[in-house]
Amino acid sequence: MSAANIVEVVSDYVTLKKKGANYQACCPFHNEKTPSFVVSPSKGLFKCFGCGKAGNAVTFVMEHEGISYPEALKVVAKRYGIEVKEREMTEEDIRRNDNRESMFALNSYIADYFTSYLHRDTTEGIPVGMSYFSSARGFSAKTIEKFGLGMCPSGGDRMTTDALKAGYKEEFLLATGLTIKRESDGRLYDRFRERVMFPIHNISGRIVGFGGRTMRTDKSVAKYQNSPESEIYNKSRELYGLFFAKKAIQQLDYAIMVEGYTDVISMHQSGVENVVASSGTSLTVEQIRLIRRFTNNLTIIYDSDAAGIKASLRGIDLVLREGMNVRVVLLPDGDDPDSFARGHSATQVQEYVATNAENFITFKTKLLLSETGNDPIKRSEVTRNIIVSIAQIPDAVQRSMFIKECAQIMSADENMLISEVARHRMHSLGDNEAEAFILRQQQQRQQSGHSGYSSYGKRDNIPPTNSEEETQRFGEMPLSASSATLEREIIYYLLKYGQSNYQTLESGSVVELNTAQVIIEELDNVAIDFTNPTYNKILAIFRTALSESRYPTQTEIVNNADPDVCSTAVDILTLDDNYAESAIWTQRDVRSLSESSMLAEGIPKLLWLYKSRTILARIAELNAKLTNDLPEQQVEEILLELSHLNKLKVQIANHLGRPII
Repeated sequence: MSAANIVEVVSDYVTLKKKGANYQACCPFHNEKTPSFVVSPSKGLFKCFGCGKAGNAVTFVMEHEGISYPEALKVVAKRYGIEVKEREMTEEDIRRNDNRESMFALNSYIADYFTSYLHRDTTEGIPVGMSYFSSARGFSAKTIEKFGLGMCPSGGDRMTTDALKAGYKEEFLLATGLTIKRESDGRLYDRFRERVMFPIHNISGRIVGFGGRTMRTDKSVAKYQNSPESEIYNKSRELYGLFFAKKAIQQLDYAIMVEGYTDVISMHQSGVENVVASSGTSLTVEQIRLIRRFTNNLTIIYDSDAAGIKASLRGIDLVLREGMNVRVVLLPDGDDPDSFARGHSATQVQEYVATNAENFITFKTKLLLSETGNDPIKRSEVTRNIIVSIAQIPDAVQRSMFIKECAQIMSADENMLISEVARHRMHSLGDNEAEAFILRQQQQRQQSGHSGYSSYGKRDNIPPTNSEEETQRFGEMPLSASSATLEREIIYYLLKYGQSNYQTLESGSVVELNTAQVIIEELDNVAIDFTNPTYNKILAIFRTALSESRYPTQTEIVNNADPDVCSTAVDILTLDDNYAESAIWTQRDVRSLSESSMLAEGIPKLLWLYKSRTILARIAELNAKLTNDLPEQQVEEILLELSHLNKLKVQIANHLGRPII
């Protein structure tokens, strides 16, 4: 990290211009005309103030190349002639690594073999394979070269025989699935004989498998055949075309999903390059997370085949659950992405997508309702189906918007949809906030004369629904600030001022306190873990350092081996130094305070506010549990914890001089 000059590393990929002490450029991760990408040589950091990407030299290479952190570390180390020492591998590790490299080497050789056969063989390659690609599909020579298209010869075992003659081992021909051994006589033959070939690249560009389309007209022969799963190929973890599309996806900040190889290739040839394919399989979580490395926005293009659309709808809930924004485009009758791209320019394709894209929930609602007519049973089934999809969305604001829109489309009661979505999240996803919401609804339905006591004879402590009074209860400390905002605020103080001390009055005496020690001790006293896993990792770094009687430096955290920690730390540290939008300084000019005064006033406020929010949420969660039929011992444990939490709530109220409801 000391040797890596971030300006030099980033300059390998982006043209930087000096501006003051820093360097600027148009961001390589999203499409922009005005430079918002800044590199700080003194801090060894980069930050885009447009899309939010941030990190150090290693994470920049990782993001730009779409590779893992260890791979990026090796790239940067190699640039500076530094040897990366890895742990000593066991014999099994060495064997597996050697096998993987042998399989990659074989795939590379075979890809070249297929390409050579396509371009040079005059009996089959050129008249059959090249004719299919250039005449039937309209692929240009440049496109054929870019995607490494080729052809496997007919004749049974020609490819296998040639590979063995070239020195490649039978065991790897079988392991990759390029060759099949017949059990009856042990004869070897080519899996992809007499097929045009589509190499499948992983995210870093290495060939992990192949797809082949038959050139035979025999209906009994499968039209497409893929490599079987192997040590280097898992179809659920690969997306066809992602290696070629990742840069465009970053720049445009959305990916287009189509179905097959030729769909991807035709779109690329038309000039639309942010396109990938699931290759006919249902989307998997691994594939979704691959896309999320480059964008949070996914547009799926369907042709007009209603049966095919319905079959693919089932996998989209996974995309929603991963927090991605999903839009759908329906092509005109008779078109698929391949034919549509061949018949239109890049501008026309992009304009069609922009004009016709609908959010997935709305599209799904309209599609399913179109077949129900006035049948109330079928409409109720559609309602349940849509509720399941909306419930997957992690963002509460987005869920609310979709509920409102679907209520209008379906002529359904919005409050009913809200309740059912909450119930689904409570039962299927274990959402505590949804559980508390349902409990409040139940209480509100009770008669106005209800005593306020639960069935266990104890006073309920359920916080009311948010009200104007509640949001203003702490005056200049906005109770409307979310837990996520407050967690981020605490991490900001740790990163920015963790080593700083401040003075405060305790029992009439001036005492000096350390920022990091106060924050960690206060959180540990109430056993609070953050909801954000990366923030918890940063807390753990501070806990470890304090246990060793030291403070972690900003450099130590920014250069952490965990890319999430690095990116988050850089993102927070590159905020405005005065932190003008802080959740606890809405009615105070913090710039007029000294650092010590700011810390002495700000840290207690922040911690009291965060603890109050957490305590109220936990009380709601426990009261929700009390509505269930629980064993007496468990009820006593819950009531004991409620008693403790209520005492903490009183302490906070006394400290603030205001009640907490």
